[in-house]
Amino acid sequence: MSTMTARIVHLSVSRDWQSVYDFAGEPENMPLWASGLASGLERDGDSWIARGVLGTVRVSFVPRNEFGVIDHTVTIESGLRVYNALRVVPNGDGCEVMFTLFRMPGMSDEQFSADADHVLKDLTTLKTLMER
Repeated sequence: MSTMTARIVHLSVSRDWQSVYDFAGEPENMPLWASGLASGLERDGDSWIARGVLGTVRVSFVPRNEFGVIDHTVTIESGLRVYNALRVVPNGDGCEVMFTLFRMPGMSDEQFSADADHVLKDLTTLKTLMER
C-alpha cells in the first residue's frame, strides 16, 4: 500500500496546552466540539460507541499521556478503520491543536477539501470553548 495524501489542519489556542488536552481528551466532552460525534459517546469496555450519519461506530482512544496525544481509531460498521491523529502541543502560553487528515482511497478532491473544512470547523469550536 502506498502512502495516503495527508493534510495537517491546525490552529492556535490562547489557553495552556494542559487545559486544552484535559478537555479535548475526555470522550465525554467530544460531542461539545467534534460534530461527527454530536450524538454523544457511550462507554463500551475499553472503547466508546457513537451513533450518527455513518451508523454505529466504535471509537478507541490511546491512553492519556504526557505528550498531548489524543489519537483515536474510528471503526465504521462496514469494518473500515480510520486512524485519527490529534495532538495538542505547547506554544508559549497557548498551544497548537493539530489534526492529521488522511485522504481515503477513492475520495475526490472536493470530498477531501470538505473533510478538511469540517475538521477546521470542529477545531474552531474547540478554540472558542477553550478561550472563553
